[in-house]
Amino acid sequence: MQVRLAVVQSCLDCHGIQTAHLSAPDTSCATCHVTLAQAFRLTPHDVAEFPVPESHKQPGFAFSGHGKQAGSSGGTFQVSAACATCHARDFCIQCHVNAPEVPVIQALAVDPRSTAVEAELEAPADHRNSEFLFRHGGPARNSPGTCATCHTQESCLTCHIGKPATVRVLPVAGPGRGKGARTDRERPASHGRDFSEIHGPVADSRPQSCEGCHVRPQCLDCHRANPADPTPGYHPAGFLSRHPAAAYTRETSCSDCHNTGQFCSDCHVKAGLSAQRPLNAGYHDAKQFFLLNHGQAARQNLESCVTCHAERDCLTCHSVVGGRRFNPHGPGFDPETLRRKNSQACTVCHGAAIPEGN
Repeated sequence: MQVRLAVVQSCLDCHGIQTAHLSAPDTSCATCHVTLAQAFRLTPHDVAEFPVPESHKQPGFAFSGHGKQAGSSGGTFQVSAACATCHARDFCIQCHVNAPEVPVIQALAVDPRSTAVEAELEAPADHRNSEFLFRHGGPARNSPGTCATCHTQESCLTCHIGKPATVRVLPVAGPGRGKGARTDRERPASHGRDFSEIHGPVADSRPQSCEGCHVRPQCLDCHRANPADPTPGYHPAGFLSRHPAAAYTRETSCSDCHNTGQFCSDCHVKAGLSAQRPLNAGYHDAKQFFLLNHGQAARQNLESCVTCHAERDCLTCHSVVGGRRFNPHGPGFDPETLRRKNSQACTVCHGAAIPEGN
């Protein structure tokens, strides 16, 4: 007797399978074959030489076709016999980062020999669109489970410095998961070489577009840099020496970045630019007799006053019911108009008994 390999077509003919070997239906594989994990005599080289079925060559098989076929013959929690003939769980893990959460993959036995057939993770067709990178947020929010097939949280955090809610849905890289898709952080086309000089209006009108890649501390690196630093940041070099004039004339809005009641006053106190008693010059040393002319400055820019002063400081002098009784009403004062617009301003000094006339 001469023992030789079986003639495959003879097996198919006898068992009534009227089709080519590699085109046979899934349910027929178990007629002749055991699963890969049970075929313990096969070497990794033998596995690597397995022929490729015609179904695997069809367009779209790697993206959606194989998933439908994998669970076709045993329900949700059993894997197709056709898949188990050549593949094991290790093979699927090469691509699927969500392998621990997929019942069909978990139904396969563990067998390192299956990785002799290398699986290459390819980007789906829609990912190749030049605009996809900047428009992927919508699909990711609508169908995060689809993204979880190939992407871990680490994949997203390459670009997304913050961790959006959609990212937290994805699995964390670790044992039992594939490496998944690799991403590179790219500069958007809108961010030209001079974008740092013109990004303000864009950030003001569409801050959510910035939040995808940037977090607040990055903004503060420039927008709240140390003004005493000789290296220019948001403020030009040497800005500290001239910031009083810039603040007074409102070159920029200081309160956008600074808590003026704390940030400014703390610095002024440490520098000795503060009054020790209500009538001391203190911060206003640069202008002699400032106290006698401070009314005009207060009317022009009251915001600069409230940085250091509270209403009680003014009432120390400007109150008709106490203090030094300096009349707070300037020339041409119209009490009726003020009372109609905001009567609460009157009650601060007069209480409920607001006098008639001036």
